[in-house]
Amino acid sequence: MMAEDFSRSVEDGLKLSKRIYLGKDRAIAPPNIPVTMDKSIADAYLPKSPMVYAVISNPGIVDNPDIPSYQPHVHGRCDPPALIPLQMNRIELQVDCFFDNVFVQVIGSWRVHCIMGSKSCDCRIALPMGEQGSVLGVEVEVHTKSYATEIIAVDDNKDVVGKEANLENGSYLKPNIFTLTIPKVDGGAILSIKASWMQKSVFKNGEFSIGVPFSFPEYVTPVAKKLPKKEKILLNVNSGSGTEIEVRREAGKLSLAYETEVLIWTHNDFTFSYAVSSSHIFGGLLVQSPSVHDVDQRDMFSIYLFPGNQQCMKVFRREVVFVIDISGSMEGKPIQATKNAILTALNKLEPKDSFNILAFNGESYVFSSLMESVTENTIEKAGQWINSNFIAGGSTNISQALNKAIEMVSNISGAIPLIFLVTDGTVEDERQICEVIKSRQTFGEAISPRIHTFGIGLYCNHHFLRMLAILGRGGNDAAYEVDSIETRLQSFFSRGLSTVLANISLEPLDNEVETYPSRLPDLSCEELWTISGRFVGNLPEFVRAEGVFGDFSKFVVDLKICSAKDVPLDKIFAKQQIAILTAQAWFSTSKQLEEKVSKISIETGVASEYTRMSLLETQRVHQSTESSPAGRKGSKKANSEKGETKTLRRTMLPSLGVGFGSLTATMDNIPPGAEQPKLPEAAEMIIKAASNCCERLYGNCCCMCCIQCCSRMNNECAVALTQLCMALACFGCFECCAAICCPGEQ
Repeated sequence: MMAEDFSRSVEDGLKLSKRIYLGKDRAIAPPNIPVTMDKSIADAYLPKSPMVYAVISNPGIVDNPDIPSYQPHVHGRCDPPALIPLQMNRIELQVDCFFDNVFVQVIGSWRVHCIMGSKSCDCRIALPMGEQGSVLGVEVEVHTKSYATEIIAVDDNKDVVGKEANLENGSYLKPNIFTLTIPKVDGGAILSIKASWMQKSVFKNGEFSIGVPFSFPEYVTPVAKKLPKKEKILLNVNSGSGTEIEVRREAGKLSLAYETEVLIWTHNDFTFSYAVSSSHIFGGLLVQSPSVHDVDQRDMFSIYLFPGNQQCMKVFRREVVFVIDISGSMEGKPIQATKNAILTALNKLEPKDSFNILAFNGESYVFSSLMESVTENTIEKAGQWINSNFIAGGSTNISQALNKAIEMVSNISGAIPLIFLVTDGTVEDERQICEVIKSRQTFGEAISPRIHTFGIGLYCNHHFLRMLAILGRGGNDAAYEVDSIETRLQSFFSRGLSTVLANISLEPLDNEVETYPSRLPDLSCEELWTISGRFVGNLPEFVRAEGVFGDFSKFVVDLKICSAKDVPLDKIFAKQQIAILTAQAWFSTSKQLEEKVSKISIETGVASEYTRMSLLETQRVHQSTESSPAGRKGSKKANSEKGETKTLRRTMLPSLGVGFGSLTATMDNIPPGAEQPKLPEAAEMIIKAASNCCERLYGNCCCMCCIQCCSRMNNECAVALTQLCMALACFGCFECCAAICCPGEQ
């Protein structure tokens, strides 16, 4: 279900909720339903806080479960189902911050207040998350059942019962909204839910900013006046730096707690910011031993660098080339958003900088044969050239354009060469492109071209783009939604253009030390610099970090090793390590790396391309009950506590990975966000039936005889034979025909 369909279903659900009888007390009034314009419906009813919805296909079951009332009969069904927001009784929010990683846990209870007590319906949980949010797990308790998500390997499906869940269950409605459906919840039941996710804080000018969606609409407040409503928020901050942060009495740490009973739920998101005070670049090294359950028993470490206050620091002279995909799939919003972001980035350059623009589809188009100095005149000409040449059309050829861009900035000195690659497509020679970039990278005094990559939508191979950025010692980002392209691109360009320390190296680290990533990126004043890794044996007392400033003077700092007592390094850097190792596994086609990613994913709860999230259902049944569902096919009985047995059932949820791109969608120029054309189910079954019949005919016919026969056939005979083959194909698979024509009879 797309975001706009979801919003319309919620709107239908709110209208349907007017059927709920609230009793004779006139002081109790139903909550107001917001009025929205048609153009804003796509976002008007999207959740801006943790929400639960009753999924209503049959509107006749909507009523107050406590006070049954006469309801006029409703003809028909809701298609798609309406979504009635459930009333919330309690909510707790816990936020734990480590570096730029934020771990969020929400605990709350919701009541199915809109379904007759004798009926049941599915309930859909929606979890909006902050910057780059990734769900870690959901646990639900309702009556005698409990549900919990669990990460398992892709091929570990021995306990799976029944079909896989549809795309609306256990998937992302939008990149930052995760949804999960709990089946058949009785009217009047209370769902107790615990959900957790991780997200990023925004770091800029030495300040961390955290935003957690926590704005509840009026219609989730229980109507009963006397019903207590408790709201609780707990915040823990551990910068890991050991330096002082604002509003803090103890160095490096901060804790805040808030708890109260409220009349209505909050209408404001939870936002918080803090600054790490420093006037210069500083860093540290944290070390931690692995847990007994860790799949990798080597010691862990993390190295971080804070850019500090950069006002007195000289920035690099920049030689910038924008390499932009203008293939047919970029038509419309993607190409317009990219135009706007480039023009914004050009205006951030200084007169000492130079730039060029290279657009590509099947061919390459260059703004200038030479790098152009930054002046008002050249920026104006660049804008005119962009408007004339950024016309979407044609295929995608990244290699040719990228090679030209590298040639433009390969022989410069006294500046940092920056290449920004933006694409929404997949190409066949991606591994060859990475091999070429790998061979061209140099180490030493010279600064090799930095390659920053940005992917749009889900049809480009984001793991290729990440690997390309790692090899090019640049940054990587993505916009999975068309509406977010311009904002994310502007931020992406700004970070890449704000490099203050390049050619970073760490000494002395021997071959027994593994770092993620293996090639160290540069330090930007708009981003915290962190790497993680594993090592065997002992590290030296100090690790020296070296680099080059914008004026090409040397930077050296000794990083003191500290024990990370209260910092869970394995969980903090799990997402980063999974992303890097997945890119390496794709590049090297290594099954061993794929298995390593899978193990890290299962251990930490962070989804990957090689694991799937599953929903584990547990039903508590008294032992004295003879008709226990534990004996049903596909279930297994676990040991019991307090005189109860548990019946387990596992359902596989849709993949939460972004995939490895789609060459077919790229060749067909399908725009980002659009679905690939798919044959209807009935058509697929007919084709399958026909192919089965052809296989049977193939076993009894000689291919050469068929070819000779067809070559001597006239047009009328060929048409008749084609019709006969189609008829035989249909009769040859009677079961498929029956399934198509009479699906309810199976």
